[in-house]
Amino acid sequence: MGTWYITVVTAAAMGGGLTQWRESVARLLVSCTDRPGLVAALSSFLRDRGANILHAAQHSTDPEGGTFFMRLEFKLDERDTDREAIERAFAAEVAGPFGMEWRLSYAAHRKRVAVLVSRYDHCLAELLWRWRRGELHADIPVVISNHPDLESEAARFGVAFKHIPVERGAKPAAEAELLEFLGRQYELLVLARYMQILSPEFLAAVHTPIINIHHSFLPAFAGANPYRRAHERGVKIIGATAHYVTEELDAGPIIEQDVARVTHREGVDALAHTGADLERLVLTRAVNWHLEDRVLIYGNRTVVFD
Repeated sequence: MGTWYITVVTAAAMGGGLTQWRESVARLLVSCTDRPGLVAALSSFLRDRGANILHAAQHSTDPEGGTFFMRLEFKLDERDTDREAIERAFAAEVAGPFGMEWRLSYAAHRKRVAVLVSRYDHCLAELLWRWRRGELHADIPVVISNHPDLESEAARFGVAFKHIPVERGAKPAAEAELLEFLGRQYELLVLARYMQILSPEFLAAVHTPIINIHHSFLPAFAGANPYRRAHERGVKIIGATAHYVTEELDAGPIIEQDVARVTHREGVDALAHTGADLERLVLTRAVNWHLEDRVLIYGNRTVVFD
């Protein structure tokens, strides 16, 4: 079984500032058992509806019964505005016969994103700066923190700040307050160095994808003080990892990673500075790719289309 995604995007995201394209340019991600006729069925469906394919990328784990992945970007016929009819037609003509799971969404709808943070500000500042510049196509109405330290940083970007402290021995109460505040009104949670482990009960109840940034090149140096431990070990490469959050700590599907070379001359502070640069860029790329529906989860792995 696989997953099928359509998201209509703006022309501003494509360049040129032609915002009227937002309602007619779509992205289609497909995953299903590989078999002959998949590409023909998908392209024929789009052709028959008057759509024009702008970009296509595909991958197969094994052409003999493996899993097939494909991303199509296309322009819909501007007269084809009945979204429910598109859903019904695709379900009957393509998704059903090929055993696909699928969803249909439109980028004219900006995904609502909540950012969770503790005391480190670099990832939060990067996300909000790029969001204000229009580089992240989303709405970010709130920053949530277990500490009050970064309220002024959120205010600098005109974003509301919600302080939900996590007192020792009272974590279930804090998570219940967080769930109530979110109220299933958000389509993505971003942990921008939120230094709390979310419980399995919270993850089961939130029903929202969560992206975390980990301050190491997973799985190495997981846990506390990674840069000190890396320095003590004499590493020559440090890195950062953005991944989806699952019940298994720091073991969710990896979206993006990056590394930088270091030498014996660099102390713990220098490593942390370089690591912070990696963290903010890796997290921003992962969030952007998620917002653009470029990420397809496959077991505990991801396929990320360029």
